[in-house]
Amino acid sequence: MVVRHEASPGPGAVPAEFRDAVASLRSATLRPEVFCEEMPAPQRIAPYAAALSADVTVDDTDVGTGRIILLHDPAGNDAWEGTFRCVAYVRCDIELDLVADPLLAQVGWTWLTEALDAHGADYVAESGTVTRVATESFGGMVEDAGSAQIEIRASWTPAPRAAGGGLDITPHVEAWGELLCTAAGLEPVPEGVAVMPSRRGQRGTAG
Repeated sequence: MVVRHEASPGPGAVPAEFRDAVASLRSATLRPEVFCEEMPAPQRIAPYAAALSADVTVDDTDVGTGRIILLHDPAGNDAWEGTFRCVAYVRCDIELDLVADPLLAQVGWTWLTEALDAHGADYVAESGTVTRVATESFGGMVEDAGSAQIEIRASWTPAPRAAGGGLDITPHVEAWGELLCTAAGLEPVPEGVAVMPSRRGQRGTAG
């Protein structure tokens, strides 16, 4: 996990609450179709940051990609309404005719909020966008089939499950993983079926 601080302090200077949050970030369990690995975190958004990236792969074909970033500012941030912030991105292929569906953006946002609720991920101050992208070919490429993608960009502030309780990021990461799979068109895992841990770093850890 990449952890960074603007002043580059020694390991002991990293706040304990951030170390605990990163540990819970790493403990998330994702579906086997989600290949997840650690990636470099942004360097200028917050004093402390950690990040994961993931690809959704079905039959050796990548059908979606995404990342989730955990930010921490011990001084707090008025816009966040807290000291932590989750920032997520998802991009997945969709059927071309879905681009014209006027409800697609609303449905895409609902995928996120329902996933957070289903995993018991308490949150506040959520915000984001849903974008539809369509590609058509012309001229010498006119015979190429068109393609379409949905992009979901979102951020929210994770909240402790109880007053005075610690912050558990695990359900937030698992909700992001579910969002990835839903946007990619994967069927939900039947109730009672175990989900295997994601094979983190199977393509090599980003440096």
